[in-house]
Amino acid sequence: MAAYITRRILFMIPTLFGIMLVSFVVVQFAPGGPVERVIAQLSGADTGAASRISGSQGGDFGARGQMQGGQVDAMTSKYRGAQGLDPEFIKSLEKQFGFDKPAYERFFLMLWNYARFDFGKSYFRDVSVIELIKEKLPVSISLGIWMTLATYLISIPLGIRKAVKDGSRFDTWTSGIIIVGYAIPGFLFAIFLIILFAGGSFFDLFPLRGLTSDNWAQLTWWQKILDYFWHLTLPITAMMLGAFATMTLLTKNSFLDEIRKQYVLTARAKGCSDTQVLYGHIFRNAMLIVVAGFPGAFVHAFFSGSLLIETIFSLDGLGLLGFESVLNRDYAVVFATLYIFALIGLIVNLISDLTYTWIDPRIDFETREV
Repeated sequence: MAAYITRRILFMIPTLFGIMLVSFVVVQFAPGGPVERVIAQLSGADTGAASRISGSQGGDFGARGQMQGGQVDAMTSKYRGAQGLDPEFIKSLEKQFGFDKPAYERFFLMLWNYARFDFGKSYFRDVSVIELIKEKLPVSISLGIWMTLATYLISIPLGIRKAVKDGSRFDTWTSGIIIVGYAIPGFLFAIFLIILFAGGSFFDLFPLRGLTSDNWAQLTWWQKILDYFWHLTLPITAMMLGAFATMTLLTKNSFLDEIRKQYVLTARAKGCSDTQVLYGHIFRNAMLIVVAGFPGAFVHAFFSGSLLIETIFSLDGLGLLGFESVLNRDYAVVFATLYIFALIGLIVNLISDLTYTWIDPRIDFETREV
């Protein structure tokens, strides 16, 4: 097993390299960029990314651009809207964002820094990227972990029950609920929950924004726990709707497939009870496919599945940070979050494979190629 783990860890290196290379190349051909965003802001044509520049830095850019205008011809500048700005000012912008170096040099410098977990500073916020991620991480951790845990705790028992009662009235009406739940978009269900339970038009039972109340510091430890889950109830419910439906049906179909196999009939013929057959023989085999889907579900929920939910419930997490960074061309944040997400995804996939061997010791990865 040690050799397999070592091979998988070594395989992560070219995988990360490929992910970062493809993303870096795509960004090079994308229209716009941090320099053009600043230029657009100075010319009054943009109110997005450049408005996030710290006061002194933005003021310096504006003053220099206004005092030394009229020196760049629009036909000779490679940046749209750069007419009227001093060439030296444009060069200072390029140096500020690292675009004074060739693309290949910037790419390998970025990889070298990321290998040492040095992610630099945000282009448009006067703070390091790692501090930004730390600031947003509690929200994403809360949404991802509790959504995944709640989904598995409900979906697996329900899926097993549906497999055992296949074709019964219970299976029929629960399948109807699951199909309807799967068809409803999470963000639409979130709006419905707000209207119904968060003071929209009917009941005012749950808060509408944030993870904690304003008086959090004055609460006792058990009141803080209750307050925390009080704020999480609606976002988690909205997020887990689609995942709940998928996991329930996956569990049911997996158990149905195993129930119909010959070894189940043999176990019953030997006098094993239904419980012994279900949890002593079927469970281990049926759960393999459920475990296989865990990494994707976890990573999706933890990082990328909560963007609209974060926006609707005013939760400032990693999903919203990544989306805003892409729109604002804050490449320092974009590439850093991409690198971290990809690395965690690869690690979680490795953990998933190791979990296979814990559930079913017959699986031996030592005899496989990576």
